[in-house]
Amino acid sequence: MEYNAVAMELVNLLEHSPAFFTGTVFVVGLLVGSFLNVVIHRLPIMIERDWRSQARDFLDLEHPAETDPLTLAKPASRCPHCGHRIRWYENIPVLSYLWLRGKCSSCGNAIGLRYPLVEVLTAVLSATVAWHFGFGWQAGAALLLTWALIALSMIDVDHQLLPDSITLPFLWLGLALSLFPIFADMHASLIGAIAGYMSLWIVYQVFRLITGKEGMGFGDFKLLALLGAWLGWQALPMIVLLSSAVGAVLGGTLMLVQGRDRHQPIPFGPYLAIAGWIALLWGERISSAYLRWSGMAG
Repeated sequence: MEYNAVAMELVNLLEHSPAFFTGTVFVVGLLVGSFLNVVIHRLPIMIERDWRSQARDFLDLEHPAETDPLTLAKPASRCPHCGHRIRWYENIPVLSYLWLRGKCSSCGNAIGLRYPLVEVLTAVLSATVAWHFGFGWQAGAALLLTWALIALSMIDVDHQLLPDSITLPFLWLGLALSLFPIFADMHASLIGAIAGYMSLWIVYQVFRLITGKEGMGFGDFKLLALLGAWLGWQALPMIVLLSSAVGAVLGGTLMLVQGRDRHQPIPFGPYLAIAGWIALLWGERISSAYLRWSGMAG
């Protein structure tokens, strides 16, 4: 009974104190960001191993000697330089990085700055979602989508890959949420998933017909279908326009700062993810502001 009373008091505090709820989600976001670092690093390796295994089965080739099994949970995290097993107190989000001064406690080699940056980014975006929606089902669902978009974006940056193991379950989750509905009704969600996929698929086919080249990957089609399932077909034009604008700005900046070759492929998934996240939080405000600016709103 005492445990239930404490739990009810905590829920009541989360519900009625936006600051407490936002702060709690910020801390949770740090922990989730630490896990996302594992997903971002290991999932592509797991996918590649699975592809190689399937290819060997198809070609009836002998499999190599057993390698250590790799999952998102096992083995424990180790230093990539010396193999030092990272202890729990060396794996506290951000704090451990600062305490270790960005170096492995065993060999002294630098730990990538991106690890704490992903943790901080996840925490900040999660807190923004919590503050925007407040305690409730919308915030819970939006947090899940936010975390998925972060993982997809970083994997696409590293490998130009948007794993089906993330996009497809979240596409189905978006359709399932439309039964309630959380962000879009079933009609808008279903059309959004279809239109999201088909719109980029058509662009891809036309571009390939004209140039003989592939302008984007099938993962981009699935990601836009995912966003359409979550937010409804009405959000798709805004997402496409925003993603193009973000892509032009960030892509141009990367070419100037890093000297990227303009012919070098640039992953489009992160731009779709950024645009989808903006539409998730502020899509209605942006649409209303545009209608007022264009004089189309009364």
